[in-house]
Order: sequence, then C-alpha cells, then structure tokens
Amino acid sequence: MSAQMEEWHFPAGYDQSYLPDPSSPYWFPHRETMDPEERNAAVLVRLREVMEYAYATSPFYRRKWDAEDLKPADITSFEAFEQVPVIQKEEMRAAQHEHPPFGDYLCVDESEIHHIHGTSGTTGMPTAFALGRRDWEVIADNHARILWGMGVRPGDTVFVAALFSLYLGSWGAMAGAERLRCRVLPFGAGAQGMTARAVTWLARTKPKAFYATPSYALRLAEVAAQEKIDPKDFGLEVMFFSGEPGASVPAVRDAIADAFGARVVDCGTMAEMTPFMSASATDRTPDGMLLWQDIVWHEVCDPTTFRTVPFGSEGTPVYTHLERTSQPMIRLASNDLTRWVMEDNPCGRTYPKLPDGVYGRIDDMIHIRGENVYPTEVDNFLRGVADYGGEHQIVVRRTGSMDEMIVRAECTLPSGQRDDFERRTGSGLQSLLGVRVTFESVDAHTLERAEHKSRRVVDEREHTKR
Repeated sequence: MSAQMEEWHFPAGYDQSYLPDPSSPYWFPHRETMDPEERNAAVLVRLREVMEYAYATSPFYRRKWDAEDLKPADITSFEAFEQVPVIQKEEMRAAQHEHPPFGDYLCVDESEIHHIHGTSGTTGMPTAFALGRRDWEVIADNHARILWGMGVRPGDTVFVAALFSLYLGSWGAMAGAERLRCRVLPFGAGAQGMTARAVTWLARTKPKAFYATPSYALRLAEVAAQEKIDPKDFGLEVMFFSGEPGASVPAVRDAIADAFGARVVDCGTMAEMTPFMSASATDRTPDGMLLWQDIVWHEVCDPTTFRTVPFGSEGTPVYTHLERTSQPMIRLASNDLTRWVMEDNPCGRTYPKLPDGVYGRIDDMIHIRGENVYPTEVDNFLRGVADYGGEHQIVVRRTGSMDEMIVRAECTLPSGQRDDFERRTGSGLQSLLGVRVTFESVDAHTLERAEHKSRRVVDEREHTKR
C-alpha cells in the first residue's frame, strides 16, 4: 500500500530533479487520487513513526506524553490518536522561555538549522521557528506540488508580494516556486511607497501568479486605480493567498477576482505548520481548501474536547506534521474556525475539503450581548453594499454595564447624500448579526489601509486581549 505512494518515507526526502508530465494535473498521481481509506491507513503508520521520532529526540514530547501514560506504540487507530494531548501556543512560548532559543521540542542538533523565522511578538514573547536544511527542501517540494495543482508551471513568473522578514509565508511561497523551476520576483511589501512600485513592476513583468494577503491585494487594486492602471492589465491568471481570512469569504474573493480578472485561490494553515499551503484549493477545485492529508494530517475538532467532529460539522483545525524533523508539531491546536466535508472534488483528488476556508479565529470572535460576531461576516456584508468605500472598522466598547458595537465604513457618496446608505447598511448589519449596531459612515480613503494584514477590530473593553 504505502509502497505504491510516490516518495512515501520518513524522514522525507524528495528527488530534486523530478517534475511531472506536463500534461498531468497531478504532481503525484497515485497519492493524490488513491482511495482515501488506503491513504489513511498509511498515514496512521506515519503518525506512529513521527511520534516515535519525537519521543526519542524531544524532552518536550516525552514529558508531555509520559504525564498521560501514553506511548507512540499505543497509536493503533485514529481514535487512539485523538487521545494525544494537543499543543497550545502558550506551551511553545513557555518551552522556548525555559530552553532558549528554540525550546526543547527541537528534535535536531542546532547545527542542522537552515532557516530561522518567527512571530513578531506584538502580543507577548516571540516564538522562534527553526527549520532544518532537509525540512526546507521538503517544504519547497510540497509547495511546488501544490502550486502545480493550482496550474502554475515551470517557466511561469510568480510575483511574491508579502513581507520578507520573520513572516514565513513569503519565504515558503518563494521556495516552492523556485523548486517548480519558475521565475520568481520576490518583491516583498509593507514599506511606504512599495505598493505604487508593485503596480509598476506588475505592469512591466506581467507574471502569471501572485502571492500576498487578501488585504494587500485589495490595497494594490486601489493604488493601481489611483495610478490610472487597470489591474486586469497585469495579466495575472492565478492569485493565491494566506495570512488572514478573506480569499474564501465570497465578497472578498469576488472583489479580488473582479479587480484583477484572475482565479483566486485560498490557502494556508499556520506558520508553525509550514508547508502552510497544506490546506489549499486547486485550479479545478477553486472554492474552499483541500486538505492535503499526506503532507500534514488535518483534523477538525470540537474546541473543548479536541475530538474529531463528523464531516459536515464546524470545529477548530488541529494539525500534525507528517514530514517535519526539526520542530515537528503533533496535534497543534489552531484555535481557528472552519467546517469540513468529504465529497467528490472536480479535480479528482480524494482529500477532505474546507468549503468555506478558514473563516475566523475563536479569539477573534466578538462576544457582545450574548451573541457571537465574526469580523468576516461584517466584511462579507459590507463588500456587497452599493457605495461602500472599500474599508471599515469595528469598535467594541463598554458604556456603563452594556457593550456597544460601532461599525464605521467608508462611503463614496458626499457627506450630505448618505442618509439612505447609512439607513440600509446599519439596518442590514443589525439584521445579519442579531445585535444592536451603531453605524457611522466616513469619507472614502480615510481609514488606514493594510500593507500586509488588516487590523479592523478595536476592542476597547477592559481586560480584552488584542
């Protein structure tokens, strides 16, 4: 069974000279289209292998599993694997604080580390990601494979318009495109004036593929319009995104597709889980995200018990590396929100799917007056409202003993002609969210634009962590 799966071994290592037949829609035809039950049987064996490796090389995992009287040999079924305790980000920070700089879940000698990335540390101590040289090659292969599924081919130009810094997404996208033998334009983003220059370079090079965050793509379209350039003239065919919800939010996806005339592909899990594109759509399955279960094992779980929920249900993704050897994540809790299904995919791949993508985070969910509000709901609604100016802000504050939600949205109409816009938009939001909303309009181009990830929620309530 596993012998039939192309390049299926642990530790992983891929033939760097390999490229599929140009006419094939698949990088690995058998692995991607095989009976999912057969694939899952091979994955179960791999999960034990990964756990045995981590138990032997990581004091972090050994200590955590010993406390539960759990050994890798106990994992004889997926039900048994669900008993493995999840990892939370707070544990990783604590491990790195006690065993700097990489924590005692580093499973290789520090001399093997090839790349160091990490979080910004804006909400606490930054987390360091240590990637071994072998892991980096495997990540590049995995991303190349998924880019192939998006329709990108050797010789195509890929424009990477995300931060080249601690942020890992841009580096992974570049590594995968390079492995695919593409031309890569590592443009970056974020600095003042860079977006106008991105317009110039896109118009000049006319790449086939483009990577960024959804917020940045919308900002880029605005700047192109200011420069009197139609974004469709860039000639982009596929735009793939990660870093924030948006590319699976219908109104956001449609706004990007309409502006650029390109196919929009949502992808991404977590930086800790790189290859982050292990949840990604394809050219023939454009909506939502397929879960490439032979790269990273994805579970969608009840956020309290962390037991897998049935297909068709909502839960939080929990991720396990199947190929990482430097800092393997085994049942990492994402605290995101999604819904998964198992159905026939038009592309022929036999993976589960997140039909709505990853549409929010549990800790981004706004609890107000007994209701739960997701910022993506506001975003999706506003982008369908006539005369919306392209940006908005959600402010939550406490007045006396009551919580108040204020939505400020840009409007393209003059200030004296907005009564109908404010009435229908405020009423529509209140009806959609089920809570009282104070709606305010502001002039277009007055709210801050994102040069990387959007920050649209301001929670002013005491003790709220942002």
